[in-house]
Amino acid sequence: MGLFFFKFVYYSTKNKHNSTMRNILVIGAGKSCSYLTDYLQKKSTAEKLHITIADISLENAKTSARNHPNSSALEFDVFNKTQRREEIQKADIVVSMLPARFHIEVAKDCLHFEKHMVTASYISPEMKELNSEAEKRGLVFMNEIGVDPGIDHMSAMEVIHKISDLGGKIILFESFTGGLVAPESDNNLWNYKFTWNPRNVVLAGQGGAAMFIQEGTYKYIPYHKLFRRTEFLTLNGNGKFEAYANRDSLKYRSIYGLNDIRTMYRGTIRKVGFSRAWNIFIQLGMTDDSYTIDGSENMTYRDFVNLFLAYSPNDSVELKLRSYLKIDQDDIVWDKLVELDLFSQTKKIGLSNATPAQMLQKILSDSWTLEEDEKDMIVMHHKFGYELNGEKHQIESSLVVKGENQTFTAMAKTVGLPVAIATLKILNKEITTPGVQLPITKEVYAPILKELEQYGIEFKEKKVPYLGYNPENVTG
Repeated sequence: MGLFFFKFVYYSTKNKHNSTMRNILVIGAGKSCSYLTDYLQKKSTAEKLHITIADISLENAKTSARNHPNSSALEFDVFNKTQRREEIQKADIVVSMLPARFHIEVAKDCLHFEKHMVTASYISPEMKELNSEAEKRGLVFMNEIGVDPGIDHMSAMEVIHKISDLGGKIILFESFTGGLVAPESDNNLWNYKFTWNPRNVVLAGQGGAAMFIQEGTYKYIPYHKLFRRTEFLTLNGNGKFEAYANRDSLKYRSIYGLNDIRTMYRGTIRKVGFSRAWNIFIQLGMTDDSYTIDGSENMTYRDFVNLFLAYSPNDSVELKLRSYLKIDQDDIVWDKLVELDLFSQTKKIGLSNATPAQMLQKILSDSWTLEEDEKDMIVMHHKFGYELNGEKHQIESSLVVKGENQTFTAMAKTVGLPVAIATLKILNKEITTPGVQLPITKEVYAPILKELEQYGIEFKEKKVPYLGYNPENVTG
């Protein structure tokens, strides 16, 4: 039997951090980590914090540590049980910025060692099963505390509770969020660049039909139709957008205490025209992640496209694609495909045994990666329809946040800051309700929203005539 060992590297600006400091373990130093660690580092001296940043890449961890005297960087493998348990045991609270599917083992160790935990991810069924044990041990397992989910929950519940306190009855709630490229950095035909995990963008909408309710009627949109059933939005001062439905809006009726609501819809915002072009990839099968392709590493981008088209000894790949999907040569959708270098005979995929979705992600990353000085933008928009004293009213609440550059993005700001603020408030016993939860109680959302305003994350609210659900705003 072979010997098993693991590489362990620890990097710190000090040989040993002060034992009186409270240790925050941040697992994962990806795109959303910049503002999170910056906030905690700036608070660290006054709050007596030491921030240990653990990542599979030591370089990523060092980048987030920033040579700060109260930060350490750690090369960390979440699947190494010994290392994982050792670091969690040393922490006072654990922040998991890992992909959602990796949270559960961290959470189980947090239960075992009785540590609070914070994530920005949706509550999984496995995480939910830990609720009763977390409650028994007095542990706060805060989830869905990023931007979407996160700021959307908190901002929605603030208005819902305000209307309920007046005696109003909510009859409509629509919520839309988008991670977009800022207008000054919008320099491609898709009006889009990656501002968060590209894999999640490529796989968006998969895993079941989108479900929602409009005017008391249940609606279901299967994945292959999702990007052709969009809703138009015009946001004051920020132009026209479109939105496609998120997977399951119906579950939020009970979560938000709106079981009798007649319209409940949650959607993702894009610039107008994105969804029609993205639908091409879906129709071809390029977003499929369920099988791998032999020899993918040596394929050109053109070879990849040709995989999904019928054989023809005479017709070009371009002609076959336009004919198959009935795309006119002067259609802007065609220009968008050409802009991605989809038909390049020299660019290689370079990924072994890759799925179609992984191959598409590689192609898109070539064109949709933010440059160092480019800026992204978060747009969020809520609609609340309600009845009060026999009359119908409507409130609209909007948020626009712009990033600074490729590192300090609006996405990192709106994900990282709520996570960081919640972490410190749990550590300071300002948020104490135990269990696996999301930020829908006033104990959580009121102080966090108030502090976010200091960082320019603030909603603009206005009353408008009640419009209800307007089918003229829907395509497809």
